[in-house]
Amino acid sequence: MSSTGSDRSRKVMIVAGEASGDLHGSHLIQAAAEHHPQLSFFGVGGDRMCAAGCRILFPSDELSVIGVVEVVSHLPNIFRRFRQLKRVLLATAPPSLLILIDFPDFNLRLAKVAKAAGIPVLYYISPKVWAWRSGRSKVIAERVDRLALIFPFEPQIYAPLGVSAEYVGNPLLDEFIQNQPQGLLRSRLGIGADEQVIGIFPGSRNSELEHILDVLVATAELLHAKKPAAKFLLPVAPSLSRNLLEQRFSNTKLPIFIVEENIYEVATACDAVLTVSGTVTLQLTLVGTPLAILYKVAPLSYRIGKHLIKIKYIGLPNIVAGRRIVQEFIQDAAEPAAMGDEILRLLDDQDYIETMQQDLKGVRQLLGAPGCSVRVSSIAAEMSA
Repeated sequence: MSSTGSDRSRKVMIVAGEASGDLHGSHLIQAAAEHHPQLSFFGVGGDRMCAAGCRILFPSDELSVIGVVEVVSHLPNIFRRFRQLKRVLLATAPPSLLILIDFPDFNLRLAKVAKAAGIPVLYYISPKVWAWRSGRSKVIAERVDRLALIFPFEPQIYAPLGVSAEYVGNPLLDEFIQNQPQGLLRSRLGIGADEQVIGIFPGSRNSELEHILDVLVATAELLHAKKPAAKFLLPVAPSLSRNLLEQRFSNTKLPIFIVEENIYEVATACDAVLTVSGTVTLQLTLVGTPLAILYKVAPLSYRIGKHLIKIKYIGLPNIVAGRRIVQEFIQDAAEPAAMGDEILRLLDDQDYIETMQQDLKGVRQLLGAPGCSVRVSSIAAEMSA
């Protein structure tokens, strides 16, 4: 079938369940608009995908919940939304391609429906089978036609399974090039070039805030007591409630700026950052800002996850490097005094700072060349033909 033929050949259903997937999906859609304009996109995403031209069936934040315990209360709505997408895939005029972005528990079930219906499935940003539930790699191979992988070590995982899997580069390299920080945020906020600035990065999931917000505030207050001249920056992701964050920090005496700036601009303005795990850690890596990572969920979720996760590190810079280059503070270890001490070291220990910056540069080199979104858009055009 020609890619310029019927409507079916033009329609691509894309499902991203989290803020990071919305970000990567938006870049893919933008690349397709430039290089393969015959493709049109609809599905599940956030504000970024919508702005890029995707027709949103429902917002991705309805599905984005972290932790086993937290998911349970959201199951009725998740099942309802799954049935909605299933009906679209089984309709008389289905999409010509299904693109799935991460979010494996939901998306792999959707892949099974598409596969049975004869709709090609492209999985962009594969489930992290190298981190936990490695048995899913066989399920992925059965339900997915092609994999577009974003970490250089991933293709070897799928090589024995007979599924088409290729490393397409990391999408954050494209994003970083498109959003080169100008280094002007400090001056706009009235922060001097010689002042120390500490970043407090709470991530993009509202479900995380319940478990990390208090410890972030407590750590910042300890740092303020030891460095009263330091300023604080807190970036607000589009999926987070700015009001909630402002209310929580209004009860403190912290000199904190809550901003909605580009994440790379915020990272450039910071001397050191305490951040949640996830995509943001690689964004910080690209800028080269020294960081420490915290991870904290509901106690039961952690106990369950601890038995499932089979990986040495939780932070992406450490995973890509294959060794610990950034300190991780996980669950009970995410304690204000310890995290505060690490941030102080990242502010004042020049040898330690330079070593980390060199290690972060090494991670950037391992990720390879930009052009990920264009490569994936070409795969999508080929598969939907």
